[in-house]
Amino acid sequence: MAKDDILTIEDVIGKATRYLPDDDIAFIRSAYNYAKQAHKDQYRKSGEAYIIHPIQVAGILVELEMDPETIAGGFLHDVIEDTNISFESIETEFNHEVAMLVDGVTKLGKIKYKSKEALQAENHRKMFVAMAKDIRVILIKLADRLHNMRTLKHLPPEKQRRISNETLEIFAPLAHRLGISTIKWELEDTALRYLNPQQYYRIVQLMKQKREQRESYIKDVMDDLKDQFKEVNIDADLSGRPKHLYSIYRKMAKQNKQFNEIYDLLAVRIIVNSIKDCYAVLGIIHTCWKPMPGRFKDYIAMPKPNLYQSLHTTVIGPKGDPLEVQIRTKEMHEIAEYGIAAHWAYKEGKQLSKDKQSFEEKLTWFREILEWQNETHDAEEFMESLKVDLFSDMVYVFTPKGDVIELPSGSVPLDFAYKIHTEIGNQTIGAKVNGKMEPLDYKLKNGDIIEVMTSKHSYGPSQDWLKITQTSQAKSKIKQFFKKQRRDENIVKGKEIVDKEIRALNIEPKEALIPENMKRVYEKFNFTNEDDMYAAVGYQGITGALIATRLTDKIRQTRQQEQNLEKTIEEVKSESKDKKLPKKNAGVNVEGIDNVLVRLSRCCNPVPGDKIVGYITKGRGVSVHRADCPNMQTEEAKQRHLDVKWENEQTTTKQYHVDLEISGYDRRGLLNEVLQAMNEMKTNMTFVTGKSDRNKMAVIQITILIHNTKHLRKIVERIKRIKDVYTVTRTLQ
Repeated sequence: MAKDDILTIEDVIGKATRYLPDDDIAFIRSAYNYAKQAHKDQYRKSGEAYIIHPIQVAGILVELEMDPETIAGGFLHDVIEDTNISFESIETEFNHEVAMLVDGVTKLGKIKYKSKEALQAENHRKMFVAMAKDIRVILIKLADRLHNMRTLKHLPPEKQRRISNETLEIFAPLAHRLGISTIKWELEDTALRYLNPQQYYRIVQLMKQKREQRESYIKDVMDDLKDQFKEVNIDADLSGRPKHLYSIYRKMAKQNKQFNEIYDLLAVRIIVNSIKDCYAVLGIIHTCWKPMPGRFKDYIAMPKPNLYQSLHTTVIGPKGDPLEVQIRTKEMHEIAEYGIAAHWAYKEGKQLSKDKQSFEEKLTWFREILEWQNETHDAEEFMESLKVDLFSDMVYVFTPKGDVIELPSGSVPLDFAYKIHTEIGNQTIGAKVNGKMEPLDYKLKNGDIIEVMTSKHSYGPSQDWLKITQTSQAKSKIKQFFKKQRRDENIVKGKEIVDKEIRALNIEPKEALIPENMKRVYEKFNFTNEDDMYAAVGYQGITGALIATRLTDKIRQTRQQEQNLEKTIEEVKSESKDKKLPKKNAGVNVEGIDNVLVRLSRCCNPVPGDKIVGYITKGRGVSVHRADCPNMQTEEAKQRHLDVKWENEQTTTKQYHVDLEISGYDRRGLLNEVLQAMNEMKTNMTFVTGKSDRNKMAVIQITILIHNTKHLRKIVERIKRIKDVYTVTRTLQ
């Protein structure tokens, strides 16, 4: 996939015609036309027309040779989120399948959440659940994220880092789990560029320094190997395998190595016609050069969970340098590059790959997502569990029959048992690891052979198992057991826990457990009624503390506001009475409080004649604002208002700062005339700045010292008399 080329719609259509029939081409073109109309007059941060982005996303999907519904989804993926078009409109115009794909990648926009993190977690949860129903959702999302990463330079640094972090935490690992290495590597390298630019460009420079030397070395190796293969009539395609920057960075950081200590900078990839040829090539290579101990991996006999297959070996090459070699068939190479997309790709017109169904069956963790999300009622908790199960380092263990089971690092025999079957997990009474009895909290290691001991007379899981197990799948099944077995008991237990947690917050349960409040909370956590919520607390499906916090949030917020106001008023009175703070000469009286520190707020610069309000501050007395100041319009601010008034509005000799903005036609001498007018009015200025735009519109900002609003009006009227001045406005900081 070319990173820098900006595809046109004709480029995308042209690539699609290589494998799609005319009817499907017309279908995806209609999706483009629909998206183009929907995004009319919308632009990206780069200044490009918005439709450029959907075209690039669809282009990435076409390069993966996806089906027409997925490509249409690529064109339309932002229309529900960023335009007025609805799910129903897309369903009517195209079909239910396309509408579901678009909805799956659409963020939640109309619901308010307590924080950006909570909203983002809900967005991810929605996407993963949609993905569990149709894997193509994530292919569209990965294409969307890939193009966004390619254009990240147009965003502010803070957003660049946030998006890059999210890419490394979620999208790159997901691409890896799906086996789409062509997308995974680019996401990781681009994210590194924004998260650690110093290391990124350092590695780039180090790679460049000996690039010619490495390329010459690899060419000599490949020429030598080709001669060897000819002698035994093996047809092979040889190429140098580029090492990705993020992979080098991780090895340097994780293994505390220098750049010149990384073994696999020099690598050759060999693609042959059959599995038999793979092993024949391996034999030739090990005959030519000495293999390094512990560096041979047979992913053909034992494929990775994402179905990646290849032979990996590292040998001491011709010049004594470590040389990594990968050997695979053409089919294996296609899966290594495109992963799940290779199985969804069109083969011969409208027929999907025959082994797509068996491929989906092997990726059972997708289906488990639906089960986890039904049991986990907090989106942030759901995402943390997902990161552990899908994106953490993995261990590979064996059943007694030799089947390979993949589990997150740190898993225990109980996780293994529940991975095999729910009933095996529920009836577990012990486990043998490599023929030796081990406790149920034993940490599994790569290569362990696990035999689970079960009994039909087992009483079932213990509550302690929830603390021992690591995988969401195991925890979910344990919670389901308690949910089914002891519902009534759990409801009573849950009520007791929630009541106790509410009292711990110094609130009487009867205050919080009112019907409308209960309904708000149990619907928030996707329960159908109060009993379901209490039962979940009873079997530890959700914590009582979390429910109590939600039930009392409004009560606690109201109490806190009242306490803060009372405390602050007392502090102000105490300061004025006991400390005898010197009263700042602001020309303002505070009703009900004498000898208090008073200051004029800089955000709105009130002057005598303005309608004003006082605002109680902590430790700084009373700040005075104009009544129309935006900072004084919130409910919290209104609770801190005090009545204040000017001492002498019209006869004061004090001077006050006022900010003015003057706009007019940008002509020579305009600023000088404004300054001259200030001089005529005998008005002091403390700040002056000006700018103009391409439309010859000038904006002058000045800060002046005045006595009151009457004085201000005279100055404004004088400035307005200047030729080519359009407006004079008083501004807020």
